[in-house]
Amino acid sequence: MNATAADGRGAIRPLPALSGCTRTLTDATSAKEALSKASPGDKICITGDLGDFRMKVNYSGTEQAPIQVVGDGQTRVRGIDVDASYVLVDGFTVLNAASPEIQLNGVNITLQNTVARHATTDGYDSVQFFGDNIKILHNTLGGNSGDPAETPSCIETSSTDASSSPSRNVLIDSNRCENTTYACLSAAGPHGPRGTGQGQTSEIRFTNNYCQAQVAAVSLNDVQSATISGNVVDGPDHAWSLQNNSTGAKVAGNTIAPGTAYEVGMDDSSKAGYQGPSVGGAP
Repeated sequence: MNATAADGRGAIRPLPALSGCTRTLTDATSAKEALSKASPGDKICITGDLGDFRMKVNYSGTEQAPIQVVGDGQTRVRGIDVDASYVLVDGFTVLNAASPEIQLNGVNITLQNTVARHATTDGYDSVQFFGDNIKILHNTLGGNSGDPAETPSCIETSSTDASSSPSRNVLIDSNRCENTTYACLSAAGPHGPRGTGQGQTSEIRFTNNYCQAQVAAVSLNDVQSATISGNVVDGPDHAWSLQNNSTGAKVAGNTIAPGTAYEVGMDDSSKAGYQGPSVGGAP
């Protein structure tokens, strides 16, 4: 299988032919109906251009029988919302959708081989996630040239109310984030700005990604035990921003573009347990 980039990062194209489908849908009406009746173990395959259809997955699978919602790589929808657990979303294209173009909320959700670019409303984020055991793999994101005051990011999480729970054990790997205004990953825990004060955001692994951003590749605020490794970073003032007790971070083996002011920016509250390059300045 060929990838969209020579380095193998990003959404893989072309994808293998769809197989093993419980149902195969080609229009928004039938896709909505199939998703409203999804059961554990279902593999719902969707192809074609579904116009303004924003796909919503609200039914959960199980650990032994996840629900799979799968496109062929060319399947077009105008946004994806997952509010469920044990769900795989694979092989879609989302362009010019409301922010966040993709939202994941639940436990054991995987998003992979999907393109989400050019969000059109305030926030301008490609993906937002909330929950535990979430995997964001081989996606192509960004192009969010909205209002810089909105701090657009490719991927974002926060914990500001009951509907945006802290996230734990998250893997963000082999994605391609291009032309993003703020950060490739912006993560704020429950004790950060406007946070709920309940729980903890921790164990986010940001690995093997390509990141092209203007401010920071990764911005962590009250996020503990993060791992940042194997990434290629192009464009930001500094690559990694850690503040407000973002302790226990491990940073290693990243490639930083020449001309970057410094690799790691960190405040004093985040230095406990840190392993990585020397801190170069403020977050």
